[in-house]
Amino acid sequence: MASVLTVLAGGCSGTLTVDAPAVSRSDARSCAALLQALPRRVADQQARRVDVGGGYAAAWGDPAIELRCGVPRPHGLDRFAGCQVANGVGWFIPESQQTGRRVAITMTTVGRAQNVEVRIPAAYFPPVNAMVDLAPALKRTIREVRPCV
Repeated sequence: MASVLTVLAGGCSGTLTVDAPAVSRSDARSCAALLQALPRRVADQQARRVDVGGGYAAAWGDPAIELRCGVPRPHGLDRFAGCQVANGVGWFIPESQQTGRRVAITMTTVGRAQNVEVRIPAAYFPPVNAMVDLAPALKRTIREVRPCV
């Protein structure tokens, strides 16, 4: 499994610990490919060194934007939940976080073979900047199984 993402960050010191879930062998292949394809910058923040404890995660900036691959389906994501599409990737953001104000957001991909969660601190609001930056890597590595409608 993955161990530590060793991308050094300019301006961010130390290693950030991210609680990344354990994933199946088939999910591990896709999650590992995603980590290799991720951009060095997200929402204009530099990548950080991350200790993932055997899972698959990445981070950018301080406070950190955190990405975790292979997470379970989030609470509230059902057939009636809305989704937002940015650059061809669908995202679920819980209704309680859709305030239009500068708040922390936890968003999860919709309709992909593996769920990818991204936690965005309020400092980087709105989340669309991170959505756009992450879309190319997600489209290349995490198979779409049904589109976000």
